[in-house]
Amino acid sequence: MTARLQIAPIAHRISGRIRPPGSKSITNRALILAALSSGRSTLHGVLDSQDTRVMIESLRRLGLSVEQNVETEECRVEGAAGTIPADSAELWLENSGTSIRFLTAFCTLGSGRYRLDGIERMRQRPIGDLIRSLQPLGATIDLEKSATDCPPVLVHGSGLQGGETVISGSISSQFLSALLMTAPACRNGVVIRVENELVSRPYIEMTLRMMRDFGASVTCPPDLSEFHVTAGILPAREYHIEPDASAASYFFGLAAVNGGTVTVAGLSQDALQGDIRFVDALEQMGCEVEWHSDAVTVSGRPLRGIDIDMNAISDTAQTLAVVAVFATGPTRIRGVTHMRHKETDRIHAVVTELQRAGIRAEEHEDGLTVWPGTPQPCEIRTYDDHRMAMSFALLGIRTQGIVILDPGCTGKTYPRFFEDLDMICQELPQ
Repeated sequence: MTARLQIAPIAHRISGRIRPPGSKSITNRALILAALSSGRSTLHGVLDSQDTRVMIESLRRLGLSVEQNVETEECRVEGAAGTIPADSAELWLENSGTSIRFLTAFCTLGSGRYRLDGIERMRQRPIGDLIRSLQPLGATIDLEKSATDCPPVLVHGSGLQGGETVISGSISSQFLSALLMTAPACRNGVVIRVENELVSRPYIEMTLRMMRDFGASVTCPPDLSEFHVTAGILPAREYHIEPDASAASYFFGLAAVNGGTVTVAGLSQDALQGDIRFVDALEQMGCEVEWHSDAVTVSGRPLRGIDIDMNAISDTAQTLAVVAVFATGPTRIRGVTHMRHKETDRIHAVVTELQRAGIRAEEHEDGLTVWPGTPQPCEIRTYDDHRMAMSFALLGIRTQGIVILDPGCTGKTYPRFFEDLDMICQELPQ
């Protein structure tokens, strides 16, 4: 893909249906759980993207057999029953937070030395809280630059004894998910206590449901403040991966800004992914939402600004910020301080690019406020962040002259995004 892409405005009302590719969050969790299992697991609906490729390549470097068929969206994983075949490995994780965090915990189960690293931005993303929570369970892990609290990470694997530990919930839910998924492979049971506010709670609920689907025994109170995980080998299984609900937000947002109707197939109110609740935010803004047994339909209507806490669905906050440009009245997004530790500081990046487009936007410590306005032609910087490229593409649906720089960064989770966007934008009402 070229280094810049001009988005063509759409004059007609869109009426289309689409099924996004498999969820990155579910795919990477399923790969870890299958690798921990005993025997061959078959995963269906596997996402093929940069984030999932680095996970698959890392598992192979750790000595596990992973057979991927991109055409059929399947992976066959030969689990190693809670161990790691290779006694050393160099793992390169690009800027995949799920991969480096899940694999840091996973590598403690091996017997040997494992180094995990990524691009420069990865070296700015904290991982110290996860390391400190693994140490009471018997892990030996070092940071090459301990003063930064960030990768590169050196794991000296010798298996995990188990026991009790504490984890902060305020930086990333991926830390807790990494601990939870690794816990069944400990020699003894594990108790995990959560300190501070738990961000992105739906991702923990996703992890728990998937662990139980793979046969793990884990109990917790409703507030998710403490977890008890029983030690044991997980059985191999067949597993189907949902379409990506975070990716679906761009198509729901398309309906909102265009005033048309978009149906996303493969998702429902029972979806594993909390980001499906993004449609609730659009409903608050005035859109109509229809739930089906295996699809969700959003129809755009006149939009109004809202005040909303998006802590639980922060990966869709950028989408809502762009939709808010076309509302009447300001929109205040709260509770997303942890977005500053993502692929970029997403709060600052969104405000900066909205202002570049001539939109009034204000940055707060925990979020941002967006005022409605008429976007001006401009080049949108994407900061090597896939979600910046996909969300700001919606500006160009209503505005001439919006150019997305480095559109290829969507390859991190959705390589065909702009092709799919173009396809659905051509669909006319029946």
